[in-house]
Amino acid sequence: MSGVLTGFTVIGAIIAVGYLVAWRGSLGEHGQEVLSRLAFSVGTPALLFTTLARADLSVIASLPLLITALSTFVVAGLFVAVGVIRGWDVGRTTIGALCSSYVNSGNLGIPIAVYVLGDASLVAPVLLLQQLVITPVALAVLDLSRPGARTSWTARITAPFRNPVVLGSLGGVAVAATGLHVPDAVYDPINLLGGMAVPGVLLAFGISLRGASLPGRSPEKRVVFLTVALKSVVQPLVAWVLGHFAFGLGQAELFAVVVTSALPAAQNLFTYAARYETSLVLARESVLLSTILAVPGIGVIAALLG
Repeated sequence: MSGVLTGFTVIGAIIAVGYLVAWRGSLGEHGQEVLSRLAFSVGTPALLFTTLARADLSVIASLPLLITALSTFVVAGLFVAVGVIRGWDVGRTTIGALCSSYVNSGNLGIPIAVYVLGDASLVAPVLLLQQLVITPVALAVLDLSRPGARTSWTARITAPFRNPVVLGSLGGVAVAATGLHVPDAVYDPINLLGGMAVPGVLLAFGISLRGASLPGRSPEKRVVFLTVALKSVVQPLVAWVLGHFAFGLGQAELFAVVVTSALPAAQNLFTYAARYETSLVLARESVLLSTILAVPGIGVIAALLG
């Protein structure tokens, strides 16, 4: 459990600094918006490029990744189905589906993989799945759903390739796949820019909490409870059922798959919501509540399967 607590403590400390910055008014009334846009347009693409450029792409063809993908699509599909039945707009349904299934595989997943699972590489397949498949599709949907968005077939096809987050991911994958050597004079500045992505997202998240209602008390509370239930309970349960009964994973692999599926919703979902100006409260509260619940949740999983 020390790894779980370490990861959450680091994240909580930076969020608290963001809240303090908002309380003091240090960045003015547009601080959160500027940080979110900076993280989305510059920091996150740079981080994804440097991360994926040195990734082992062979982990894409693995049984644990297949199970993770299936559990992700199941819970995201459940939320989308509810959204369609309830008549929610595309932005709300997309952000809600992400909050229900998109795990914090980076700044929280890596330390938990190290301290709980004993191997940081175990979270790499999840990171690749999210950045190569889920993120491009979700951001393309958000791009095309914005008021005034171009809806020609050309615009629809090229939408992912006009998004900085997707471009950073694809650039990193291209380098990893071709074995291209990136000179230090090019790689180092990109790596330096990527270093601001995680703290930028967390600081913006902390700033947004200033003056916000307590989680679960906003008008979005029912939708928030749905996303948190899907993320914190249903997704790891589906991963366990698939891994144990359908694919017969060994104990170690099953434990790793269930733990990674139980990771909370990623903070960068708040950045996406802020960037596209949709469902900001839903993203903020879903991330916060699922992060709080992940501590006892992963502890229970470790006790039962570890």
